[in-house]
Formats: sequence, structure tokens, C-alpha cells
Amino acid sequence: MFSPLNIRIGFYLALRHIKRASIWTTSLIVFVMLLTFLNLVVVTGILVGLVAGINSAYQTHYIGDVIISPLEGEDYIKQSPSILALLDTLPQVTGRTTRYLTSGTLEAGYKSYVGTGQNPNFVSLQVAGIDPSAEDAFTSLGGMILSGAYLDQNDYDQVLIGSQRLAQYSAFAGGGGGLLTVLEDVDVGSVLRLRIGDVEREVTVKGIIDSKLDELSLRLYMPATQLRGLIGRNDYNLSEIAMRLTPGTDPIVFKDLLVRSGVSDYGVVETFEESIPDGVQEITNTFAMLGNMISSVGLVVASITIFIVIFINALTRRKFIGILKGIGIDGKAIEISYMFQSLFYAAIGSGIGLAVLYGFLVPFVAAHPIDFPFSDGILVAPIPDTMVRVALLVVATVIAGYIPARMIVKKNTLDSILGRN
Repeated sequence: MFSPLNIRIGFYLALRHIKRASIWTTSLIVFVMLLTFLNLVVVTGILVGLVAGINSAYQTHYIGDVIISPLEGEDYIKQSPSILALLDTLPQVTGRTTRYLTSGTLEAGYKSYVGTGQNPNFVSLQVAGIDPSAEDAFTSLGGMILSGAYLDQNDYDQVLIGSQRLAQYSAFAGGGGGLLTVLEDVDVGSVLRLRIGDVEREVTVKGIIDSKLDELSLRLYMPATQLRGLIGRNDYNLSEIAMRLTPGTDPIVFKDLLVRSGVSDYGVVETFEESIPDGVQEITNTFAMLGNMISSVGLVVASITIFIVIFINALTRRKFIGILKGIGIDGKAIEISYMFQSLFYAAIGSGIGLAVLYGFLVPFVAAHPIDFPFSDGILVAPIPDTMVRVALLVVATVIAGYIPARMIVKKNTLDSILGRN
């Protein structure tokens, strides 16, 4: 269909036209291509990056690379001391933290409450017993203190409480119609009554944790030695063991090592990807689909723009096209010349877009994450996916340039030369 001769002639005609074209017209078309490229990549990248920010926060501030949790139906990881001894012998483990978890209720204002029935100012929540120094080293929990101070290993009856459990900080509070039960009039220094099973104890709020992860912002924290005494856990069996591995270690391979060592007989061993809640992956897929839909609209707009530009250009040069055909230039060569012009616009626009994307946008957003209410969003732009979008933009642009050129070239040669319809 397109002979080598026609391709060479078409390339020469396209190069000649681009050199003689207005710099402002060329710049405008390239700018449209640049915006279309960024729309194709950035919109999807931001939407997916919003969820990627959640995943990154889970890995950095909670789960690590591999986590061990109780078997189904169990409250704790059996043989925890033996598992910890095993982990201490494995060079792949560069850090770990352990947690005791239990359910409890927390009451505020109970000393001044007068009447019968249940105190209305209370919440049910999960209580986490931690080694403060190990937890801070692993998850940077100490850096999330919104008010007050972080825990010390020797603190007695001192607790940290997640900000989403307090009315003045929670975004989900709203009286009886609120999405979450919260405590009223509680801040640093408040004395609360903690009830775990049949055990009650007065605790003082030492600090308030502020995080976009529910697992952190909805819990109550206290030193593990204190909680272990409240729940009678004298066997030292834990609820969670989170590990961070040496760079380059495959979490799946490490998980298989633990399974072969018999750890899976006493607890569920999961990699970070396996432990992420199912809803997070569903949100990722939904946002990716939405991003692709929005980007597709931008691709269509860019195609229409190129179509209009090439059509007007070919229409105004109709007489010239007729002369070219009259002196023996194959119509295919003329069509190819407009395809080369479209390819030029798409390639230059995409090239500039790649430089802007990887030279500025990706590192800038990584250094300054977008502050969404439930995550610190990043810009996700894997190179293979980006190159697919570049290919889509180029193909769509070339097709959009070919169609109007074909429409003009098909017209009668004599009519084109004489300007007749």
C-alpha cells in the first residue's frame, strides 16, 4: 500500500512543510499533545497513587514486609517466644515489632456521672500493648503525636489514644448520627476508665496519635507489660509480629522459609501484599478504571484537535495538493506526508511530556505527597504503562492526521487545482 518511494517522498514533503510552518501554530499543536500526554498519565497516576499512598503507609507504619497474626479462631500466636527466637537467628530480618491486642471499653466523665444505666460517654475500641521503643523504631509511631508526649516503657497507667476516637479531632463524629462513636471532652491529661473483660483500671491520656490509617487512629496504646498484666497473658504469646526485611529480600521466599520452619502451625504468615485489606485493592482497580476513562476523553479531544488542524491545513493547501498530483506525485505519498506531520507533533509532545513527568512531576510529588483525607497520595507512573500510553497517543494522532488528508487527496485533481467543489 505504502511503497518505500512514497514513504521517502512523504517524509520529504512533511519535513518541508514543518520547516515552513508558523512557529506559533507548531508550538500550539505540540502544547496540545503535551497536555494530552500528561492527562493520559497523570490523572490515572494520581488516582492510583492515592491508594498507593495507603499501601505505602500500611507497609511503612504498620505491617512491614511480613506479618504473623493468630490462626483463625485464636486470640494469639501460639509459641510466640519460640518464633521470636527463630526470627532473631535469621539474617533477613532487619527489624521487628510485637503487639498484644485485645478489645475493651473506655469511659470519660464517669466520676461526675449521676444516674442509672450506662454512661453515654464511652467507646468500645481495640487496645494495643506495645514496646514503645521498638514500635517507634519500626513504625515511627512517636512521630505521629498530635498532642502530648509519646509512651515510655516504664509508664504506669499512661496511654496513647487515636485522634479519631476523640470528638474534637475526629472527622467522623457527629452526635447521634455520627459514623463513629467518640469520646467527648477528652484531651491530654484526661483520666479515663479502661475496662477489659472484668478488669477495670483508671488510665491517663499521655498523648494523642494522629494518622490516616484506621489501625493507628482508632486504637488505644499502652506499654505491653501493662496490658499483659490486665489480660493475664503470662505465656508471652503475642497478637502480631511485624517484620522488616533486608533490601532485596523476596518477602514470598522469606514467607516460605517461615512456613517450612513450622511457623504457620501457630500463626498466619502473610506478606505485605497479602495482608492488605481486600477493599484497598478494589479501590485501586476502580480508581484505575476511572483514570482510564477520563484519560480516554482527553485522547479523543486530542485526536479531534489534530483532525481539525490537518483538515484545515490540507483544505487551504488543496490547490498545492492538486498540483503535486498533477506533476505525478502519488496521492499515497501526500497522505503519508500528513501522517508524518502528525507523528512529529505526537512525538515531540510526548517527549516533552516524558521529561516533565519523570524529571519534575514524579520526584516532586514523591517529595511533597498530595494531602488527601485518608492518604498521602503519590504519582504512580510505571515506565511500561507510560510507554503504552505514548503508543496510544501516537497511533491516535497519526490516524487523526491520515483521515482528513485522505479526504482532500481523494478529490479530483483538476477540481483541486481550479478550486472547484
